[in-house]
Amino acid sequence: MFNKMDQSTLSFLALGDSYTIGEAVPENDRWPVQLVEKLKVAGISVADPEIIATTGWTTDELQKAIGETGDTKTYDLLSLLIGVNNQYRGYDLEVYKKEFKELLDQAIAFANEKPENVFVISIPDYGVTPFALEHNLNPEKIADELDQYNLEAQKIAQSKGVAFFDITEWSKGAKADPSLVTSDGLHPSGKMYANWVDTCYAWVYENLSCQ
Repeated sequence: MFNKMDQSTLSFLALGDSYTIGEAVPENDRWPVQLVEKLKVAGISVADPEIIATTGWTTDELQKAIGETGDTKTYDLLSLLIGVNNQYRGYDLEVYKKEFKELLDQAIAFANEKPENVFVISIPDYGVTPFALEHNLNPEKIADELDQYNLEAQKIAQSKGVAFFDITEWSKGAKADPSLVTSDGLHPSGKMYANWVDTCYAWVYENLSCQ
């Protein structure tokens, strides 16, 4: 087995919103934390993830928050997951495309201009959740619009040589399995986040093993 424990500790910065900060789950259930713990078990020396994410953030709010940190460090691994609140608030898709591209450029800069060390995670489909049902939201409209958001994010990621992982299909499982959602009826549970980690783990492991 590859062992990085005697090497320099690697760093990971996760950018996003409620899905990255892990709204309504314990800290150790957040997907960036689960990912790092899984890497550590495999012998990869990774520091605890640094996270810039807050529930409710849109692309412009994440941009503002990044600017306010004044962070000039570089990281060995970067993730970006953002956009659900743009869709929820009814923002124009063109605005998302512009600001997502800018955020991805920022992520690549944080990765010392190495796009191969950055990955994007798709936006989950909250239209299948109890929250959506309780609030009489339109699941078909939500799914269609999030598909458009994710398609644009994937196109932008691929154009920049950044990996893109589709976890949206996993999120749809919440329709039949309530254990995939937290007690708030909206946000993913630790069990759901574990599925997300499984989706990107092999790529992340291989990426960090080569550093």
